[in-house]
Amino acid sequence: MKLSIIIPAYNESGKIAKDIEFACRFFQKNNLQGEIIISDDGSTDSTADQADKAGRIFCGKISFLVIRNPQHRGKGFAVRQGIMKACGDYIMFADSGECVPFDNILRGLNMLTSGQYQIAHGSRNLAKENIKVDHNIYRHIFSELFHFFVVKMMKIPVELTDTQCGFKIYRGDIAHLLYEQSKTDGFMFDIEIIRCAIKQHCTIAEFPVDWSCDPDSRLSPAKHFWEILSELITIRRIT
Repeated sequence: MKLSIIIPAYNESGKIAKDIEFACRFFQKNNLQGEIIISDDGSTDSTADQADKAGRIFCGKISFLVIRNPQHRGKGFAVRQGIMKACGDYIMFADSGECVPFDNILRGLNMLTSGQYQIAHGSRNLAKENIKVDHNIYRHIFSELFHFFVVKMMKIPVELTDTQCGFKIYRGDIAHLLYEQSKTDGFMFDIEIIRCAIKQHCTIAEFPVDWSCDPDSRLSPAKHFWEILSELITIRRIT
């Protein structure tokens, strides 16, 4: 079995080396074969250079690649670029900053290797006791409203409690099938992928993750409200 870990990054020069170190430790600790792909979304800092340096230090025999996207186009674009380069039997993406420790991968991977599911989503809502540093009240309210909206208006199954958790694992062929069809470059790409997966009759389930809030999150509900709404309207129309 080979696992591909994609880490999308935009101006993460202060975090990316630790991400790579922790991902490499995960592979070594669990004696897994695989690859780590950093998809740099047109960063204006030294993210890509720091990633290259960390890869040489920590990865050893683990396959490692930095994709240097020349323009900042959005998280969805960065994830898509990484997944289309990946060649693992199982492919996942994880947000920079290790909000979810890499050991949590095993929970989702076991769901896929059993053959019962084709896609496994990490969820911050399945085990509240596993949340170490939580969102503020403003983000909680936005999250509840967002979930209501995507269930009612975007026809996302209600049992998918956390569509935006940046910790998702796919069977390799399913990842390629879905992401080569996707068009959303911004934060709402997860919704498009879920809608496409439902149309393809893919089996999806969630698993609980340990999680700490990253105060340096790139998504601001207030700042990106109209961008989010525009993307959701487009996704509803094209899918």
